[in-house]
Amino acid sequence: MVFNSIEFFIFFVIVFALYYFAFKEKTKVQNVLLLVASYVFYAYANWKILPLLVATTVVFYGFGLALSEAKTDKQKSLYTLLCVVFGISTLLYFKYFNFFISSFKDLFETVGLQTNLHTFNIILPIGISFYTFRLLSYIIDIQRNKIEPTRNIIDFAAYVAFFPCILAGPIDRPATFIPQLQSKRIFDYPLAVDGMRQILWGLFKKVVVADNCVTYVNQVFDTYQTQSGSTLLLGAILFSFQVYGDFSGYSDMAIGVSKLLGFRITKNFDYPFFAQNIAEYWRKWHISLTSWLTDYIFMPLNVKWRDWGKWGMILAIIVNFVICGLWHGANWTFILWGFYHGLLFIPLILSGAMNKKNKIKTYKWGFPKFNVLFNILLTFSLVTLGNIIFRADSLIQAFEYFGRMIDTSLFNVHHLINKKLLILILFNSLLLFVVEWLQRNKQYGLDLSGIKSHFLKFAIYGVLIAIIFMFGGGAETFIYFQF
Repeated sequence: MVFNSIEFFIFFVIVFALYYFAFKEKTKVQNVLLLVASYVFYAYANWKILPLLVATTVVFYGFGLALSEAKTDKQKSLYTLLCVVFGISTLLYFKYFNFFISSFKDLFETVGLQTNLHTFNIILPIGISFYTFRLLSYIIDIQRNKIEPTRNIIDFAAYVAFFPCILAGPIDRPATFIPQLQSKRIFDYPLAVDGMRQILWGLFKKVVVADNCVTYVNQVFDTYQTQSGSTLLLGAILFSFQVYGDFSGYSDMAIGVSKLLGFRITKNFDYPFFAQNIAEYWRKWHISLTSWLTDYIFMPLNVKWRDWGKWGMILAIIVNFVICGLWHGANWTFILWGFYHGLLFIPLILSGAMNKKNKIKTYKWGFPKFNVLFNILLTFSLVTLGNIIFRADSLIQAFEYFGRMIDTSLFNVHHLINKKLLILILFNSLLLFVVEWLQRNKQYGLDLSGIKSHFLKFAIYGVLIAIIFMFGGGAETFIYFQF
């Protein structure tokens, strides 16, 4: 059940009606409804994976209470370690078990040793990476005395399974989300209107930009061995557009749906393609994951290796991004992609510019100044090169793609495929980035808080809806559902 489907529309109308009319101002009953709705939403994908979600929720809830009752720091550390090991082991088994078996088998066979290792038909629970990180942050924050454990299991389970976010984030922290579950919620008209706008903008990014890009990108990557370098380069660029439109579009819709239910959840994208270096890009891309990895992986490693100076920080960054890559999936391409991004930080760390915030300077007519534009294009280019590794099915395909792209045919524009679709994609992508450039200081692209004219607002809505109906691509599933 995806946001851009009739099934979700019907589902949400029913939940919304019960939430605000049947259970108005009854916070505990609303939370029960949210939990039931979230489990129905999750089970709709595959009911067989629901028991795992319920079981892990109960285990972490119990460990949270045990932590609060621990008498010594040693007991707290033991309970935390056991819980983290349980969570990571669950993730490793369902997501990476076959990957490790295949890797060991290939390794042994390269040196002439035959093995009897076999992979298993393990179902990958959708959204497991996202809700596992929610659970881990809950336990670690209790151990660090940042939060108190939640004694109401309904509230805790609703936090873990909150349906707008369970499949692809954002990854909200318990300290910001659980208090909202415990507070009274009534219908907030301005917040709901803002949520509807954000849903509309997310729908445009997903249906019009991403779903059209995927058709072209799939054609390029499926036939990369016969395409010209220019076609491969364009395919890589459009894949960057696709991932951004798809994932940030989902996040916009998730945030918008949450606003309709009275929740303010974590902002997940902050116009990342306007970043002027790779560190700034990661502060703007998948913000909830970046901050999670920073707090729970990078910072502890950076402290542990601080005696090594900048090289300790470099090692911490590389380990952090290798884990980030591995989080995305069981494939060596993701690991290499993470390693690649870690390497991109080295010049920033050595020059002391990693935490430097770059202002976007423009000319009077709003166009970015040359040095800003250069930095933006350079960062986008580095990200796009990495996305080739991310998109490839294997390391061999990634290296072959690079090899075929960087040859004399890179300057040949006569072999571009599907030119009509390409024109449509470029037009809508240009519209997306122009709007987001103009709105870069707002919360999202369709934030119209500064416009007082209702006529102008409804004209903008009408144009956007017309574009969605006219140019919307097929109902493609969201990319990050596989992670």
